[in-house]
Amino acid sequence: MAGKRTARIERRTLESDVLVELDLDGAGVCAVETGVGFYDHMLAQLGKHGGFDLTVRTRGDLHIDAHHTVEDTSIAFGEALRAALGDKAGIRRFGDAMVPLDEALVQAAVDLSGRPYCVHVEPDLAPMIGSYDTTLTRHIFESVTAAARIALHVRVLSGRNAHHVVEAQFKAVARAMRDAVAFDARVTGVPSTKGVL
Repeated sequence: MAGKRTARIERRTLESDVLVELDLDGAGVCAVETGVGFYDHMLAQLGKHGGFDLTVRTRGDLHIDAHHTVEDTSIAFGEALRAALGDKAGIRRFGDAMVPLDEALVQAAVDLSGRPYCVHVEPDLAPMIGSYDTTLTRHIFESVTAAARIALHVRVLSGRNAHHVVEAQFKAVARAMRDAVAFDARVTGVPSTKGVL
């Protein structure tokens, strides 16, 4: 097992001020405050079900809307994930999960490949959950994927309630990531025939 897999990312723009602290080998302890209540709830799902300790503090231009706040926080989370993973020696690399939440069912698969690619399949949903624009869900996963340099597939297989559909996605991604970042005693070095991820 390598050393501590932690990262602290500070991202400041004219639109937001973001702090993300991530410990991949934590206990799922989360302290999240972005000003967008439902997004806070979703980030807490990532931490809790991913087994990550996660601190997020974002101040954004919410007087405009939630877009910049959510986007910049997602980028910072992706940067933290990439930094905390280091050279990825000894990890499983791949992870997948299928998660139900009442009527919703979501499948997620991740490859910590070093190559960003996001596939997101979701039905049309009610446009808002509180102050959260549901069209942001795809953008969140795209932003995390690009910043972390991972491949991520998320497919909503069933669901009607917008809250359930979005929450099941975050839980499925969390469980897939939990598996992918885990150490595997049978893996020597980096899990790639190229020798680098």
